[in-house]
Amino acid sequence: MKIAILPGDGIGTEIVAEAERVLAAVADVHGLKFETEHALVGGAAYEAHGHPLPDSTLNLAKSADAILFGAVGDWKYDKLDRPLRPEQAILGLRKHLGLFANFRPALCYEQLTHASSLKPELVAGLDILIIRELTGDIYFGQPRGRRTAVDGHFPGAEEAFDTMRYSKPEIERIAHVAFQAARKRSKKVTSVDKANVLETFQFWKDVVTEVHAQYPDVELQHMYVDNAAMQLVKAPKAFDVVVTGNMFGDILSDEAAMLTGSIGMLPSASLDKANKGLYEPSHGSAPDIAGKGVANPLATILSAAMMLRFTLNQPTAADHIESAVRSVLSSGLRTGDIWSEGTKRVGTREMGDAVVAAITGKTITTKT
Repeated sequence: MKIAILPGDGIGTEIVAEAERVLAAVADVHGLKFETEHALVGGAAYEAHGHPLPDSTLNLAKSADAILFGAVGDWKYDKLDRPLRPEQAILGLRKHLGLFANFRPALCYEQLTHASSLKPELVAGLDILIIRELTGDIYFGQPRGRRTAVDGHFPGAEEAFDTMRYSKPEIERIAHVAFQAARKRSKKVTSVDKANVLETFQFWKDVVTEVHAQYPDVELQHMYVDNAAMQLVKAPKAFDVVVTGNMFGDILSDEAAMLTGSIGMLPSASLDKANKGLYEPSHGSAPDIAGKGVANPLATILSAAMMLRFTLNQPTAADHIESAVRSVLSSGLRTGDIWSEGTKRVGTREMGDAVVAAITGKTITTKT
């Protein structure tokens, strides 16, 4: 099982390092063998190769069975022309690898109920799966407005525009993914659109409704995106599977992440039609805390568990990692983003140590 390791920028290197240690531990316990190869991506790749997604990195990603991705971006790259910015690396990987289905589970762990900004009774037992379409919508619409930029900006310009676009096959395939996922859960799908204003999303609504006819055992609800944003705060447990377009999914999944207490807890998977995937935490590169050893690695560790389950077909090992995370949280260990009175604040490495120890049964001592 070949895994491409793409740490990226900011805290990406720190959190991916802990996920690698957890993968090594679970591989040892379960007798698995992983071949890993590292490559630069994002700002780090731009510094070394002049492009955020060099051919060497893309070729590695194509040849691997799965990809473990950290995070990309830094404020110092904001003046680059858009095609050279670090964030273009993840968009390029999605496009070149056909990664069209983004799974973002929003799960509120019992131990973190009080870390949420909402009342405990609203989030206790929360388990939402947001499925975001990744390869269409306004992020990939053409044309993309003005073509000549100076330091990433457009001095003197009077207009800019991006086009929102979806094809029927793109909507059909993400709808199938959502209905199939719902069959394994509570058999309820909420399709989020803005059909009252946007022609693109009236089309989305029509196509999702057509596909739903093939899944009579699954309940389908349509909801406008502004109402969905409100309902996620008002009654989040009313949702089960949420399927939506690229931009709305980007926004709503981050909103849902905060319901759980911290975006530092949320993993994600981006899959192609054969379930080959790129796995990454839902949060960003956080350059303000990079190198300080305080970032929460649990979202990346849980992303590695998703990789074992969805792409590498090792559900027992995936369960073991997720159980270890719950055990560590039950022991009271917390990184700063989820810390509260009565718990013990630890750093990135210490949290990784604790998960490894929970998997192996051996105490790990971190050197400081």
